[in-house]
Amino acid sequence: MKKIRKASLILLSLTASASLLQACGTSNEGNNGAANAGSNANAGANAGTDANESGVKKDGFPIVDKTVTLKMMSQDAGIADWNTMPVMQEMEKLTGVHMEYQLAPIDSFATKKNLVFASGDLPDIFYAADLTPAEQVTYGTQGVLVPLEKYIDEGYAPNLKKIFDEHPDIRKSFTTPDGHIYALPNIDLSAVWYRGPMWYNGKFLKALNATEPKTTEELYAYLKRVKTEDPNGNGKADEIPLTSVKLDDLRMYFLGFWGIYNEQYYADKDGKVHYTPQEEGYKGYLTFLNRLWKEDLLDHETFSQTGDQKKAKGTNNQVALFNDWFPYFTLGGEPSGDNPLMTPVSSEIAGTPVYGKHPGISTNGTFAISSSNPAPEATMRWVDYLYSYDGATLFGQGPENVLWKYKNKDTHEKEWLPVKDGKDREEVRGTLTPNYGIVTPGMSSAELTKGLKSDFDEWLDKENAAKLTPIAKAPFPNVYLTNDQQTEATTLLSDLSTYVTQMEARFVTGQEPLSNWDKYVSQLKKMGSDRIVELYQGAYDTWNANK
Repeated sequence: MKKIRKASLILLSLTASASLLQACGTSNEGNNGAANAGSNANAGANAGTDANESGVKKDGFPIVDKTVTLKMMSQDAGIADWNTMPVMQEMEKLTGVHMEYQLAPIDSFATKKNLVFASGDLPDIFYAADLTPAEQVTYGTQGVLVPLEKYIDEGYAPNLKKIFDEHPDIRKSFTTPDGHIYALPNIDLSAVWYRGPMWYNGKFLKALNATEPKTTEELYAYLKRVKTEDPNGNGKADEIPLTSVKLDDLRMYFLGFWGIYNEQYYADKDGKVHYTPQEEGYKGYLTFLNRLWKEDLLDHETFSQTGDQKKAKGTNNQVALFNDWFPYFTLGGEPSGDNPLMTPVSSEIAGTPVYGKHPGISTNGTFAISSSNPAPEATMRWVDYLYSYDGATLFGQGPENVLWKYKNKDTHEKEWLPVKDGKDREEVRGTLTPNYGIVTPGMSSAELTKGLKSDFDEWLDKENAAKLTPIAKAPFPNVYLTNDQQTEATTLLSDLSTYVTQMEARFVTGQEPLSNWDKYVSQLKKMGSDRIVELYQGAYDTWNANK
């Protein structure tokens, strides 16, 4: 149940300020009560420019006068039959486009996708396709995927074009080295968290009459007090100052204390690319965690425990500082503002702390049109609706008057409706729309959730605005390497990551003395870490130079 609640709350809470995208779609009546997403936003269902040679209208609905049937391949969370989903039925009525679905479970979709590309028996549309940059370049240059920029610029995607024009970095980030756009992203410029953040146990802070630490030394002193002053009040020395699962949950957050934006590679504020595991800041991170380990301030089960075992310690009120999407997932109880989001702390390195924020777009492509598609213009009009306010609302929250209704349609303010038969709201949503458990094309914004946020969601927004957004920067743009470069980088990073993970655990636990740091860095360079910097610096410079 917690996973379901998490998914629902993530939709409502990953915002720090009003979205830059809130003007990208308009809310006006159209066919079957759906909104018109075209450039002529006040047009009725059959309004818009006359159909061109392709028979596709550039605005108004339906998109085509005669039904077009397309084959769509997608991942599927397995909650409901897409043919009976109200959202997909509404889209067919609105657009005149009928979809035939070729679905695969989430855990086997990548294999199915590879088989489809290899066989040449292509669907017309890839939806929620998780197309890597390498796949976009490979299958785009081979002609398997259709370049999309022509249809975007010629008026078949007015909502997406508006976003691209107002945020040119998004367009740059999905333009391949040959100048084409082969896939579309999921866009959410209101997102803040790249991963779940760190949280303090508020009861411990209160018991120790402590304020949030602001420096690594103050953090060390606080964790020391947790260990020695019995803040859970049970008379036992069972408190765990800091816990983790293999450091994967805390690494990125903690690296920011030493000026690092990401755990693999990142571009600093001056545009210089760094390979994180050989930076001096990374050494500072290892040194600090080793200090905590030696004094039993970092959970000694960090490298062996499961997530459930970690949570059990939280619900037993033993943990002072931890990672999770929301604090009550670990500590139990209900959503509240009692357990503060951790304020990143500064270290001995100037300019710290920093925070690697969500880039606002998916790193992989969510939508593509194949060369077998008989109606690319209609397809582009279809998907463009998802980048409007009304389309994003339909796919994100389901049709009006099922789970929600408008309190004020003019201002986009909504309110939740009671869920029939006491069912879980998120589980019901999964039967209404395909946008459940998968990253899909479209946009998200704070505008979509006006009136739907709980007090807890509003509190989260304030915590983000005060503690994270002022020091936040997206670690690295979405860039493209050539096929040969991508193959080289993938091979190098695979070997490097294995070695780095092993050495991280050894340095933190003291099995490898930090006096061997220079030897470790030398080994990284032998394994190609400087070549990674060279490859991604070149790609970053190219991205930065593009207009």
